[in-house]
Amino acid sequence: MPERKLALVTGASSGIGREIAKLASADGYDLIVAADEPFVDAAIGLGESGVEVQSVEADLSTSAGVEELLAAASGRSIDVLVANAGHGLGQGFLDQEVAAWRHVIDTNINGTLLLLQPVLQQMVARREGKVLITGSIAGHLAGSFQAVYNGTKAFIDSFAAAIGNELKDSGVTITCLKPGATETNFFARAGMLDTKVGQADKDDPAAVAKTGWEAMKNGEHSVVHGLKNKAQVLASGVLSEATTAEMHRKQAEPGSGNA
Repeated sequence: MPERKLALVTGASSGIGREIAKLASADGYDLIVAADEPFVDAAIGLGESGVEVQSVEADLSTSAGVEELLAAASGRSIDVLVANAGHGLGQGFLDQEVAAWRHVIDTNINGTLLLLQPVLQQMVARREGKVLITGSIAGHLAGSFQAVYNGTKAFIDSFAAAIGNELKDSGVTITCLKPGATETNFFARAGMLDTKVGQADKDDPAAVAKTGWEAMKNGEHSVVHGLKNKAQVLASGVLSEATTAEMHRKQAEPGSGNA
């Protein structure tokens, strides 16, 4: 009997990552699910198709955390990598602790690249594999009161497109999922519950996950979830950065949800 394929999903304890893990499970993938917070029960809703589920609690902002996660594969080929782990951070830049904004950069950029490179090297050697990276429409907007986070997503959006092009003849595909505001614990962790965007209606993480998972299976380069989000991305291409920064301020400034 052939060995089942393996999907590795980061940021999988809740939200979009959790929903993507469910889709991978439904498609028959064994799972390694990772997060930097405890899993209540990694098997709930994931192992129902008879797949094996292994959970790893690791800080993916560090080299040691990434190495711990890769070691969990125990030499098995990773057929699908979902690089979804990420952190947000609200408030003005001058009000943020250095350790806090460095952790956002280390998680969203450094940890993502440390994970991507060895997995992609193995995929390219086999000439087979699929990668889904969670970017954001935030990468298209100058993010007042979320400046570090939006900057990291601008990097990820660009990086995903670049390596996708580098690997276009390799048999490996890179897909960048670009969600907008989604109903997850992101805004609570980012300290943004008092903002307008923090209190607004948001997209369903299950719907966002399906958009990304289907785009990855189809080998699409990138996908923006939702018509409103697509309109924002289109508008960002013609508006000045000063304009998008002012627009973003109205949504993300502390206390804006109480106005």
